[in-house]
Order: sequence, then structure tokens, then C-alpha cells
Amino acid sequence: MRSYRRRLLVVPALLCAITSLVARPVDAVGDGKGGPNHNGTGGDSVLSARVVKLYEDAARATERYQAGRQEAEAQRAKALRIEKLLDRERREIGVLREDLGRLARAQYRSGGGMPLTAQILLASSPDQLMRGQHVFSQTNLAVGNAIDKSRRAEARLTRDEARSAAAWESLEKRNTELARLKKGIEDKLEEARWQLQGEADASVAAGSCPGAVRLDQKKTDGAGAWVAPVRSYELSAGFGSGGLRWAHRHTGQDFAVPIGTPVRAVGDGQVVKVACGGAFGMEIVVRHANGYFTQYAHLATVAVDQGERVDTGQWIGQSGTTGNSTGPHLHFEVRVTPEMGSAVDPVPWLTKRDVPVG
Repeated sequence: MRSYRRRLLVVPALLCAITSLVARPVDAVGDGKGGPNHNGTGGDSVLSARVVKLYEDAARATERYQAGRQEAEAQRAKALRIEKLLDRERREIGVLREDLGRLARAQYRSGGGMPLTAQILLASSPDQLMRGQHVFSQTNLAVGNAIDKSRRAEARLTRDEARSAAAWESLEKRNTELARLKKGIEDKLEEARWQLQGEADASVAAGSCPGAVRLDQKKTDGAGAWVAPVRSYELSAGFGSGGLRWAHRHTGQDFAVPIGTPVRAVGDGQVVKVACGGAFGMEIVVRHANGYFTQYAHLATVAVDQGERVDTGQWIGQSGTTGNSTGPHLHFEVRVTPEMGSAVDPVPWLTKRDVPVG
């Protein structure tokens, strides 16, 4: 493994080569208040806060929607079980009807359908007549019970079918409402995202970073000494990959996230650079106690000022697509100096600090 000293020796040569190919971002002077490239307005804090709030609303709506879908799946499974029970009830009713037919036929064969006068005339003895009447009474009782049982079963079946259909209809209606609510919030969020990006593009085009937009972070969500720069993401361009948009090789790891996603400081440190313009658009560089620097680029807003101390997991900005960017993402670098040309692969660097990326 090459030593850091050897890397530092080749940094000047790399900087000269890269400077000739890629325009350097406009740096802010480290005065601790944003430097001359900051207009001191604090940016559009209302819009930034609205984007963060809509993210939270969308997350809650998504949770409710997913819970509704899970409930729907549970209801679907329950409906299938009920349908099996209903099928069994239908089969039982069919059996009862067959029994009724069998009893009626048996009653007819045993003379149950014969008038009482004919039975008296044809009976060979009073005992035969009494036995016939007893069988007739028992048969009539069995037929009556079977008819009553069949009617109760049919009423229960009708009631269960109606209850099942009503429950399913209610659940579908609720899920439709949840889906509509979720889409409404997402539409508002998407509109706010691009409004935020439009303002960021205007600032970058003017080469003037707005002042820090203070985001209302209820709780620093860093569980350990180090965290990933964004909470939820998909990896896109990796370290060292080739591409027409880079002068040589890709110098960081890209995290594909929507515009306005809160970006976190991966570790404790101090902001040494806040800049706008150039290939990286709106960017932040943080120095850490272990001698490394981390860069966060293509932002839509910055939430810290140059010279400010930051904690692990603290929101320092919001992702965007400013500068040399083909779409919304966070460009994240780990460097041995604050300047470009000294980057190391950030994925194994984070992995060694118990932050798996992938």
C-alpha cells in the first residue's frame, strides 16, 4: 500500500494536470461566516424547511400506505380463509338438500305420503298402524329439522358473504385514499425540489453561495463515530470509473438521491470550505481529526458556514444537481488534502470505519 507521504508528493503534479482540464470551483474565504462569496441572506430557509417537512410527510404517508397494503394482504389472506369456509358451507348446504331429498323419498316409500284413512284400511293390525304412525312422525321430524338446519345454514352463508364483501370494500376504499394522499404529498415534494434546485442553479450561475440555511434537525442521527453521508440511497458512479464528464477518472462515490435529501457529515470535524460554481457546483469540504477530508458536492443548499464545527450525522446541506451533474445525486469524496487530486476510494474507507456502503 502506498504511503500517504508518497501520495502527497504527487498531489502538486496531479493538481496542475487536472486544473488544465477542469475548471476549479470558486472557493469561499475561511472567515467563519461564509466569506465574500456568500450574500448573507441565509438562502431560502422557508423553501428548504418545506422540502424537509415534505420529506417527513412523504415518509409518514409511505409508512401508512405500506401498513395499509400489509393490512390488505392480511385481509386478502383472511378473505381466502373465509372463502374456503363459505365453500364448505355451500357444500354442507348441498349435502343437506340431498338429505332432504333422500328423507322425502324414504318417507314416500314407507307410506308417509299415504292418507291416514288408507293406512288404517291397509294395516293388518293396530300395532302395525302405530308403528307406521311412529315412523311417519319420526320421518316428519327429521325432515323438519333438516329443512330448519338448511335454512339456518343458507342464512349464515348469505350473512358471511355480505360481511366479507363489506370488509373488503372498506379496506380497498381506505387504501385508495392512502394512495391518493401519498401521491399528493409526493407531487408537492417534487415541485418543491425543483424550485429549490432552480434557486441553487441561479446561485451557482452567479458564482455566489447563499448563506447557510439552518435545517431543523430534531436529533443527530449518528449512532456511531461515523455514518454514511445520506441515509437512503442507490450507488451510481464509483471511484475510479471512467466517463466523458470527468477529466481523468471519477474521484469519488456517487449516491443517487432525490433533490433536497438531507446530507450528513460522516464524522466530527470542521468545515474548511463552502463553495459555488465550477464542476462541483455547490460543495462543502470538512476536515476530520484523523487527517482526512470529506467533500460533499452538487448540493442544492448548504446548512453550515465555513469554519463551523460539525458533529457526526449532522445535516450540513441538501442534495441537488448543481455543477457538472447529469441528475440528482451526492458526489462524496475522501481526500488526504482539502483540494481535489488527493482522493482515496471512499467505500473501503467508510467500511473500515464500520460504515458498510452498498
